[in-house]
Amino acid sequence: MRHDLERIALISDVHGNLTALEAVLDDIDARGVTRILNLGDYVGKGPRGREVVDLCRERCAVNILGNWDDFLPDPDRQEDDDALRWWLGQLSPGQGEWLRGLPFSHDLLVSGRRIRLFHASATSVHRRVRFDHDEAEFRGMFANTPATGDGPPPTVVGYGDTHDAYYEVDRERRTLFNTGSVGNSLGDPTPVYVVVEGVPDSVDDAPFSLQFVRVPYDVEAELAAARAAGMPEYDGYAAELRHGVYRGNLARGTAPGYHRRPR
Repeated sequence: MRHDLERIALISDVHGNLTALEAVLDDIDARGVTRILNLGDYVGKGPRGREVVDLCRERCAVNILGNWDDFLPDPDRQEDDDALRWWLGQLSPGQGEWLRGLPFSHDLLVSGRRIRLFHASATSVHRRVRFDHDEAEFRGMFANTPATGDGPPPTVVGYGDTHDAYYEVDRERRTLFNTGSVGNSLGDPTPVYVVVEGVPDSVDDAPFSLQFVRVPYDVEAELAAARAAGMPEYDGYAAELRHGVYRGNLARGTAPGYHRRPR
């Protein structure tokens, strides 16, 4: 039987890294993919949040709320420092309101699989579910919550937030995956995104695939832009972009460990 397959690109966690975003969008275009869904965190960490927001508004069919998008422009935000004020100051008028008004999640049907996309977890953009989660956390990602709303529960869930791409399936065929990060990938610092392929809007089982794509880009050009802009926390940004080392480890003087807890 012939199937009319569609490919959909999923990107996440650009974090103001315009150079990486442009490289990923060029790769998406070269593959002939025309539908792009963004799982959030457009701003913070990198120097060009304003430009990233503008480009994602132009190119992405769906834009979803991330934790930085909710936190950074929050007028009642209690935490504050020079870096946060600098990143907030890079936004154009109205961009903060646009970011905070983004939807929490997005559902779609592909090849008989109900896919739900959100930034961090099914309950909040501020609750993190790491690669090394337990069974309760896994099951919780497929639950309907006040944040996701009611509706048929998903059989496939994709999210971002942790900057650590992975794919997991259980014996009930539930599939959980993390897109990784376009602009701030940890471990392997090469930007990564996901291509979903299947029959759109179909309730019937059909071929279905998830592909992780790594896209090299000009890291030094991005760091030059950060220096030229006078961006704070530059050393941490350089460590993350060049070596995939989380800046929190750099500040503590510790090396990042293996991402599974010891048994």
